Amino acid sequence: MKTTTQLLDLTAAMVLLIYVAFSPPLVSGDPGRSVSMTLVRDAAALGAFCLDGSLPAYHLDRGSGAGSNNWLLQFEGGGWCNDIASCVERAKTRRGSTRYMSKTVVFTGVLSNNASQNPDFYNWNKVRLRYCDGASFAGDSQFRNGTSLLYFRGQRIWNAIILDLLPKGLAKAHKALLTGCSAGGLSTFLHCDNFTSYLPQNASVKCMSDAGFFLDAIDIAANRTMRSFYTQLVSLQGIQKNLDPSCTHAFFPEPSLCFFPQYVLRFIKTPFFILNSAYDVFQFHHGLVPPSADRTGRWNRCKLNVTACNPHQLDELQGFRKDMLGALMNFFRNSTRGGMFINSCFDHCQSALEETWLSPTSPRINNKSIAETVGDWYFGRGEETKEIGCPYPCDKTCHNLIPASTSDFLASNASGSGHNYRGTLSRSQVDLNDLM
Repeated sequence: MKTTTQLLDLTAAMVLLIYVAFSPPLVSGDPGRSVSMTLVRDAAALGAFCLDGSLPAYHLDRGSGAGSNNWLLQFEGGGWCNDIASCVERAKTRRGSTRYMSKTVVFTGVLSNNASQNPDFYNWNKVRLRYCDGASFAGDSQFRNGTSLLYFRGQRIWNAIILDLLPKGLAKAHKALLTGCSAGGLSTFLHCDNFTSYLPQNASVKCMSDAGFFLDAIDIAANRTMRSFYTQLVSLQGIQKNLDPSCTHAFFPEPSLCFFPQYVLRFIKTPFFILNSAYDVFQFHHGLVPPSADRTGRWNRCKLNVTACNPHQLDELQGFRKDMLGALMNFFRNSTRGGMFINSCFDHCQSALEETWLSPTSPRINNKSIAETVGDWYFGRGEETKEIGCPYPCDKTCHNLIPASTSDFLASNASGSGHNYRGTLSRSQVDLNDLM
């Protein structure tokens, strides 16, 4: 389990390394707006600390014009830590301490202030919530580690940031969207209704998760690796008391199931949009085929390059897609205010950069980009905002069509994390820290 824990904690960084190495240039060549960090000075009074005891932080880019009273908040992602050893290690990095974080981040994709790249939200107040608790902003506990403390205070960090933003204009928001990517996408499910409760009753408040629909999957060895991991995480970080009480009552005596979006989704009252790949690479590598289920490495080539998968492996992948769509079917059929974009790209997080959010070559379903679908859903433009793409390999709009030239790089550097893109994107354009 220690190995699995470390892999789950580090996967986001590995995915980003490969993403940057093989991504195409930003559409406009514009590196995006660099936004400075704001420490939450009053957080200490609320007991809101990162894992190492440092103060939490966010980055705020002020809106303008017609967007001056509208707010978009984005949870940062970056895995989880579910035992003391991995949390101690995490506390020594930017994933557990603001001391090690870059003090500026580049706003791109859904956070971009470029009207051509982000037409619906470019002039809104946009906030990136830095992730430093290791539990999707949901824990409330602590652990004395010798002479020092580990702070599991994600829920308090969330509250402290919101309280810091309210007097800066959030309390008077006309429109608001809460979003997040990966572990931050999961945070969106957990905090959506709470976010609504802070805002004016007449405000239009909605939520969108990007790559946060983590499935309670049965892996290829017939185990539930993700369920075991989340159960330990919920216990260690004191998350249970912060989960939706209606959900935990419904799933008693297994309240930790309510950390899974598929179980808590039906209890969320705020309008919700789900952006996800049906072949999400994180879940492919750690939910469907975790290292513990593939000790002989039979899946290594398939993980690196889906075109190298054998018929049995492809059947497993199609089965995973079927399970994800099954978990979403009630929402698809019965949610009158919900939206979705479930495509077939082997990807993880698609709202972070222009080339996947909105560009001439961005992923599409029924000729609609992600940004267009999200915008139509948020603003009520048109009737259909629930899009499900056809299964692999029929989607030709994906950016992760794996070129042969990347195979050796991935095999020697990625240890199987397998997130491949064509072209190049320099570190100077978008820092690794800024993508998730």
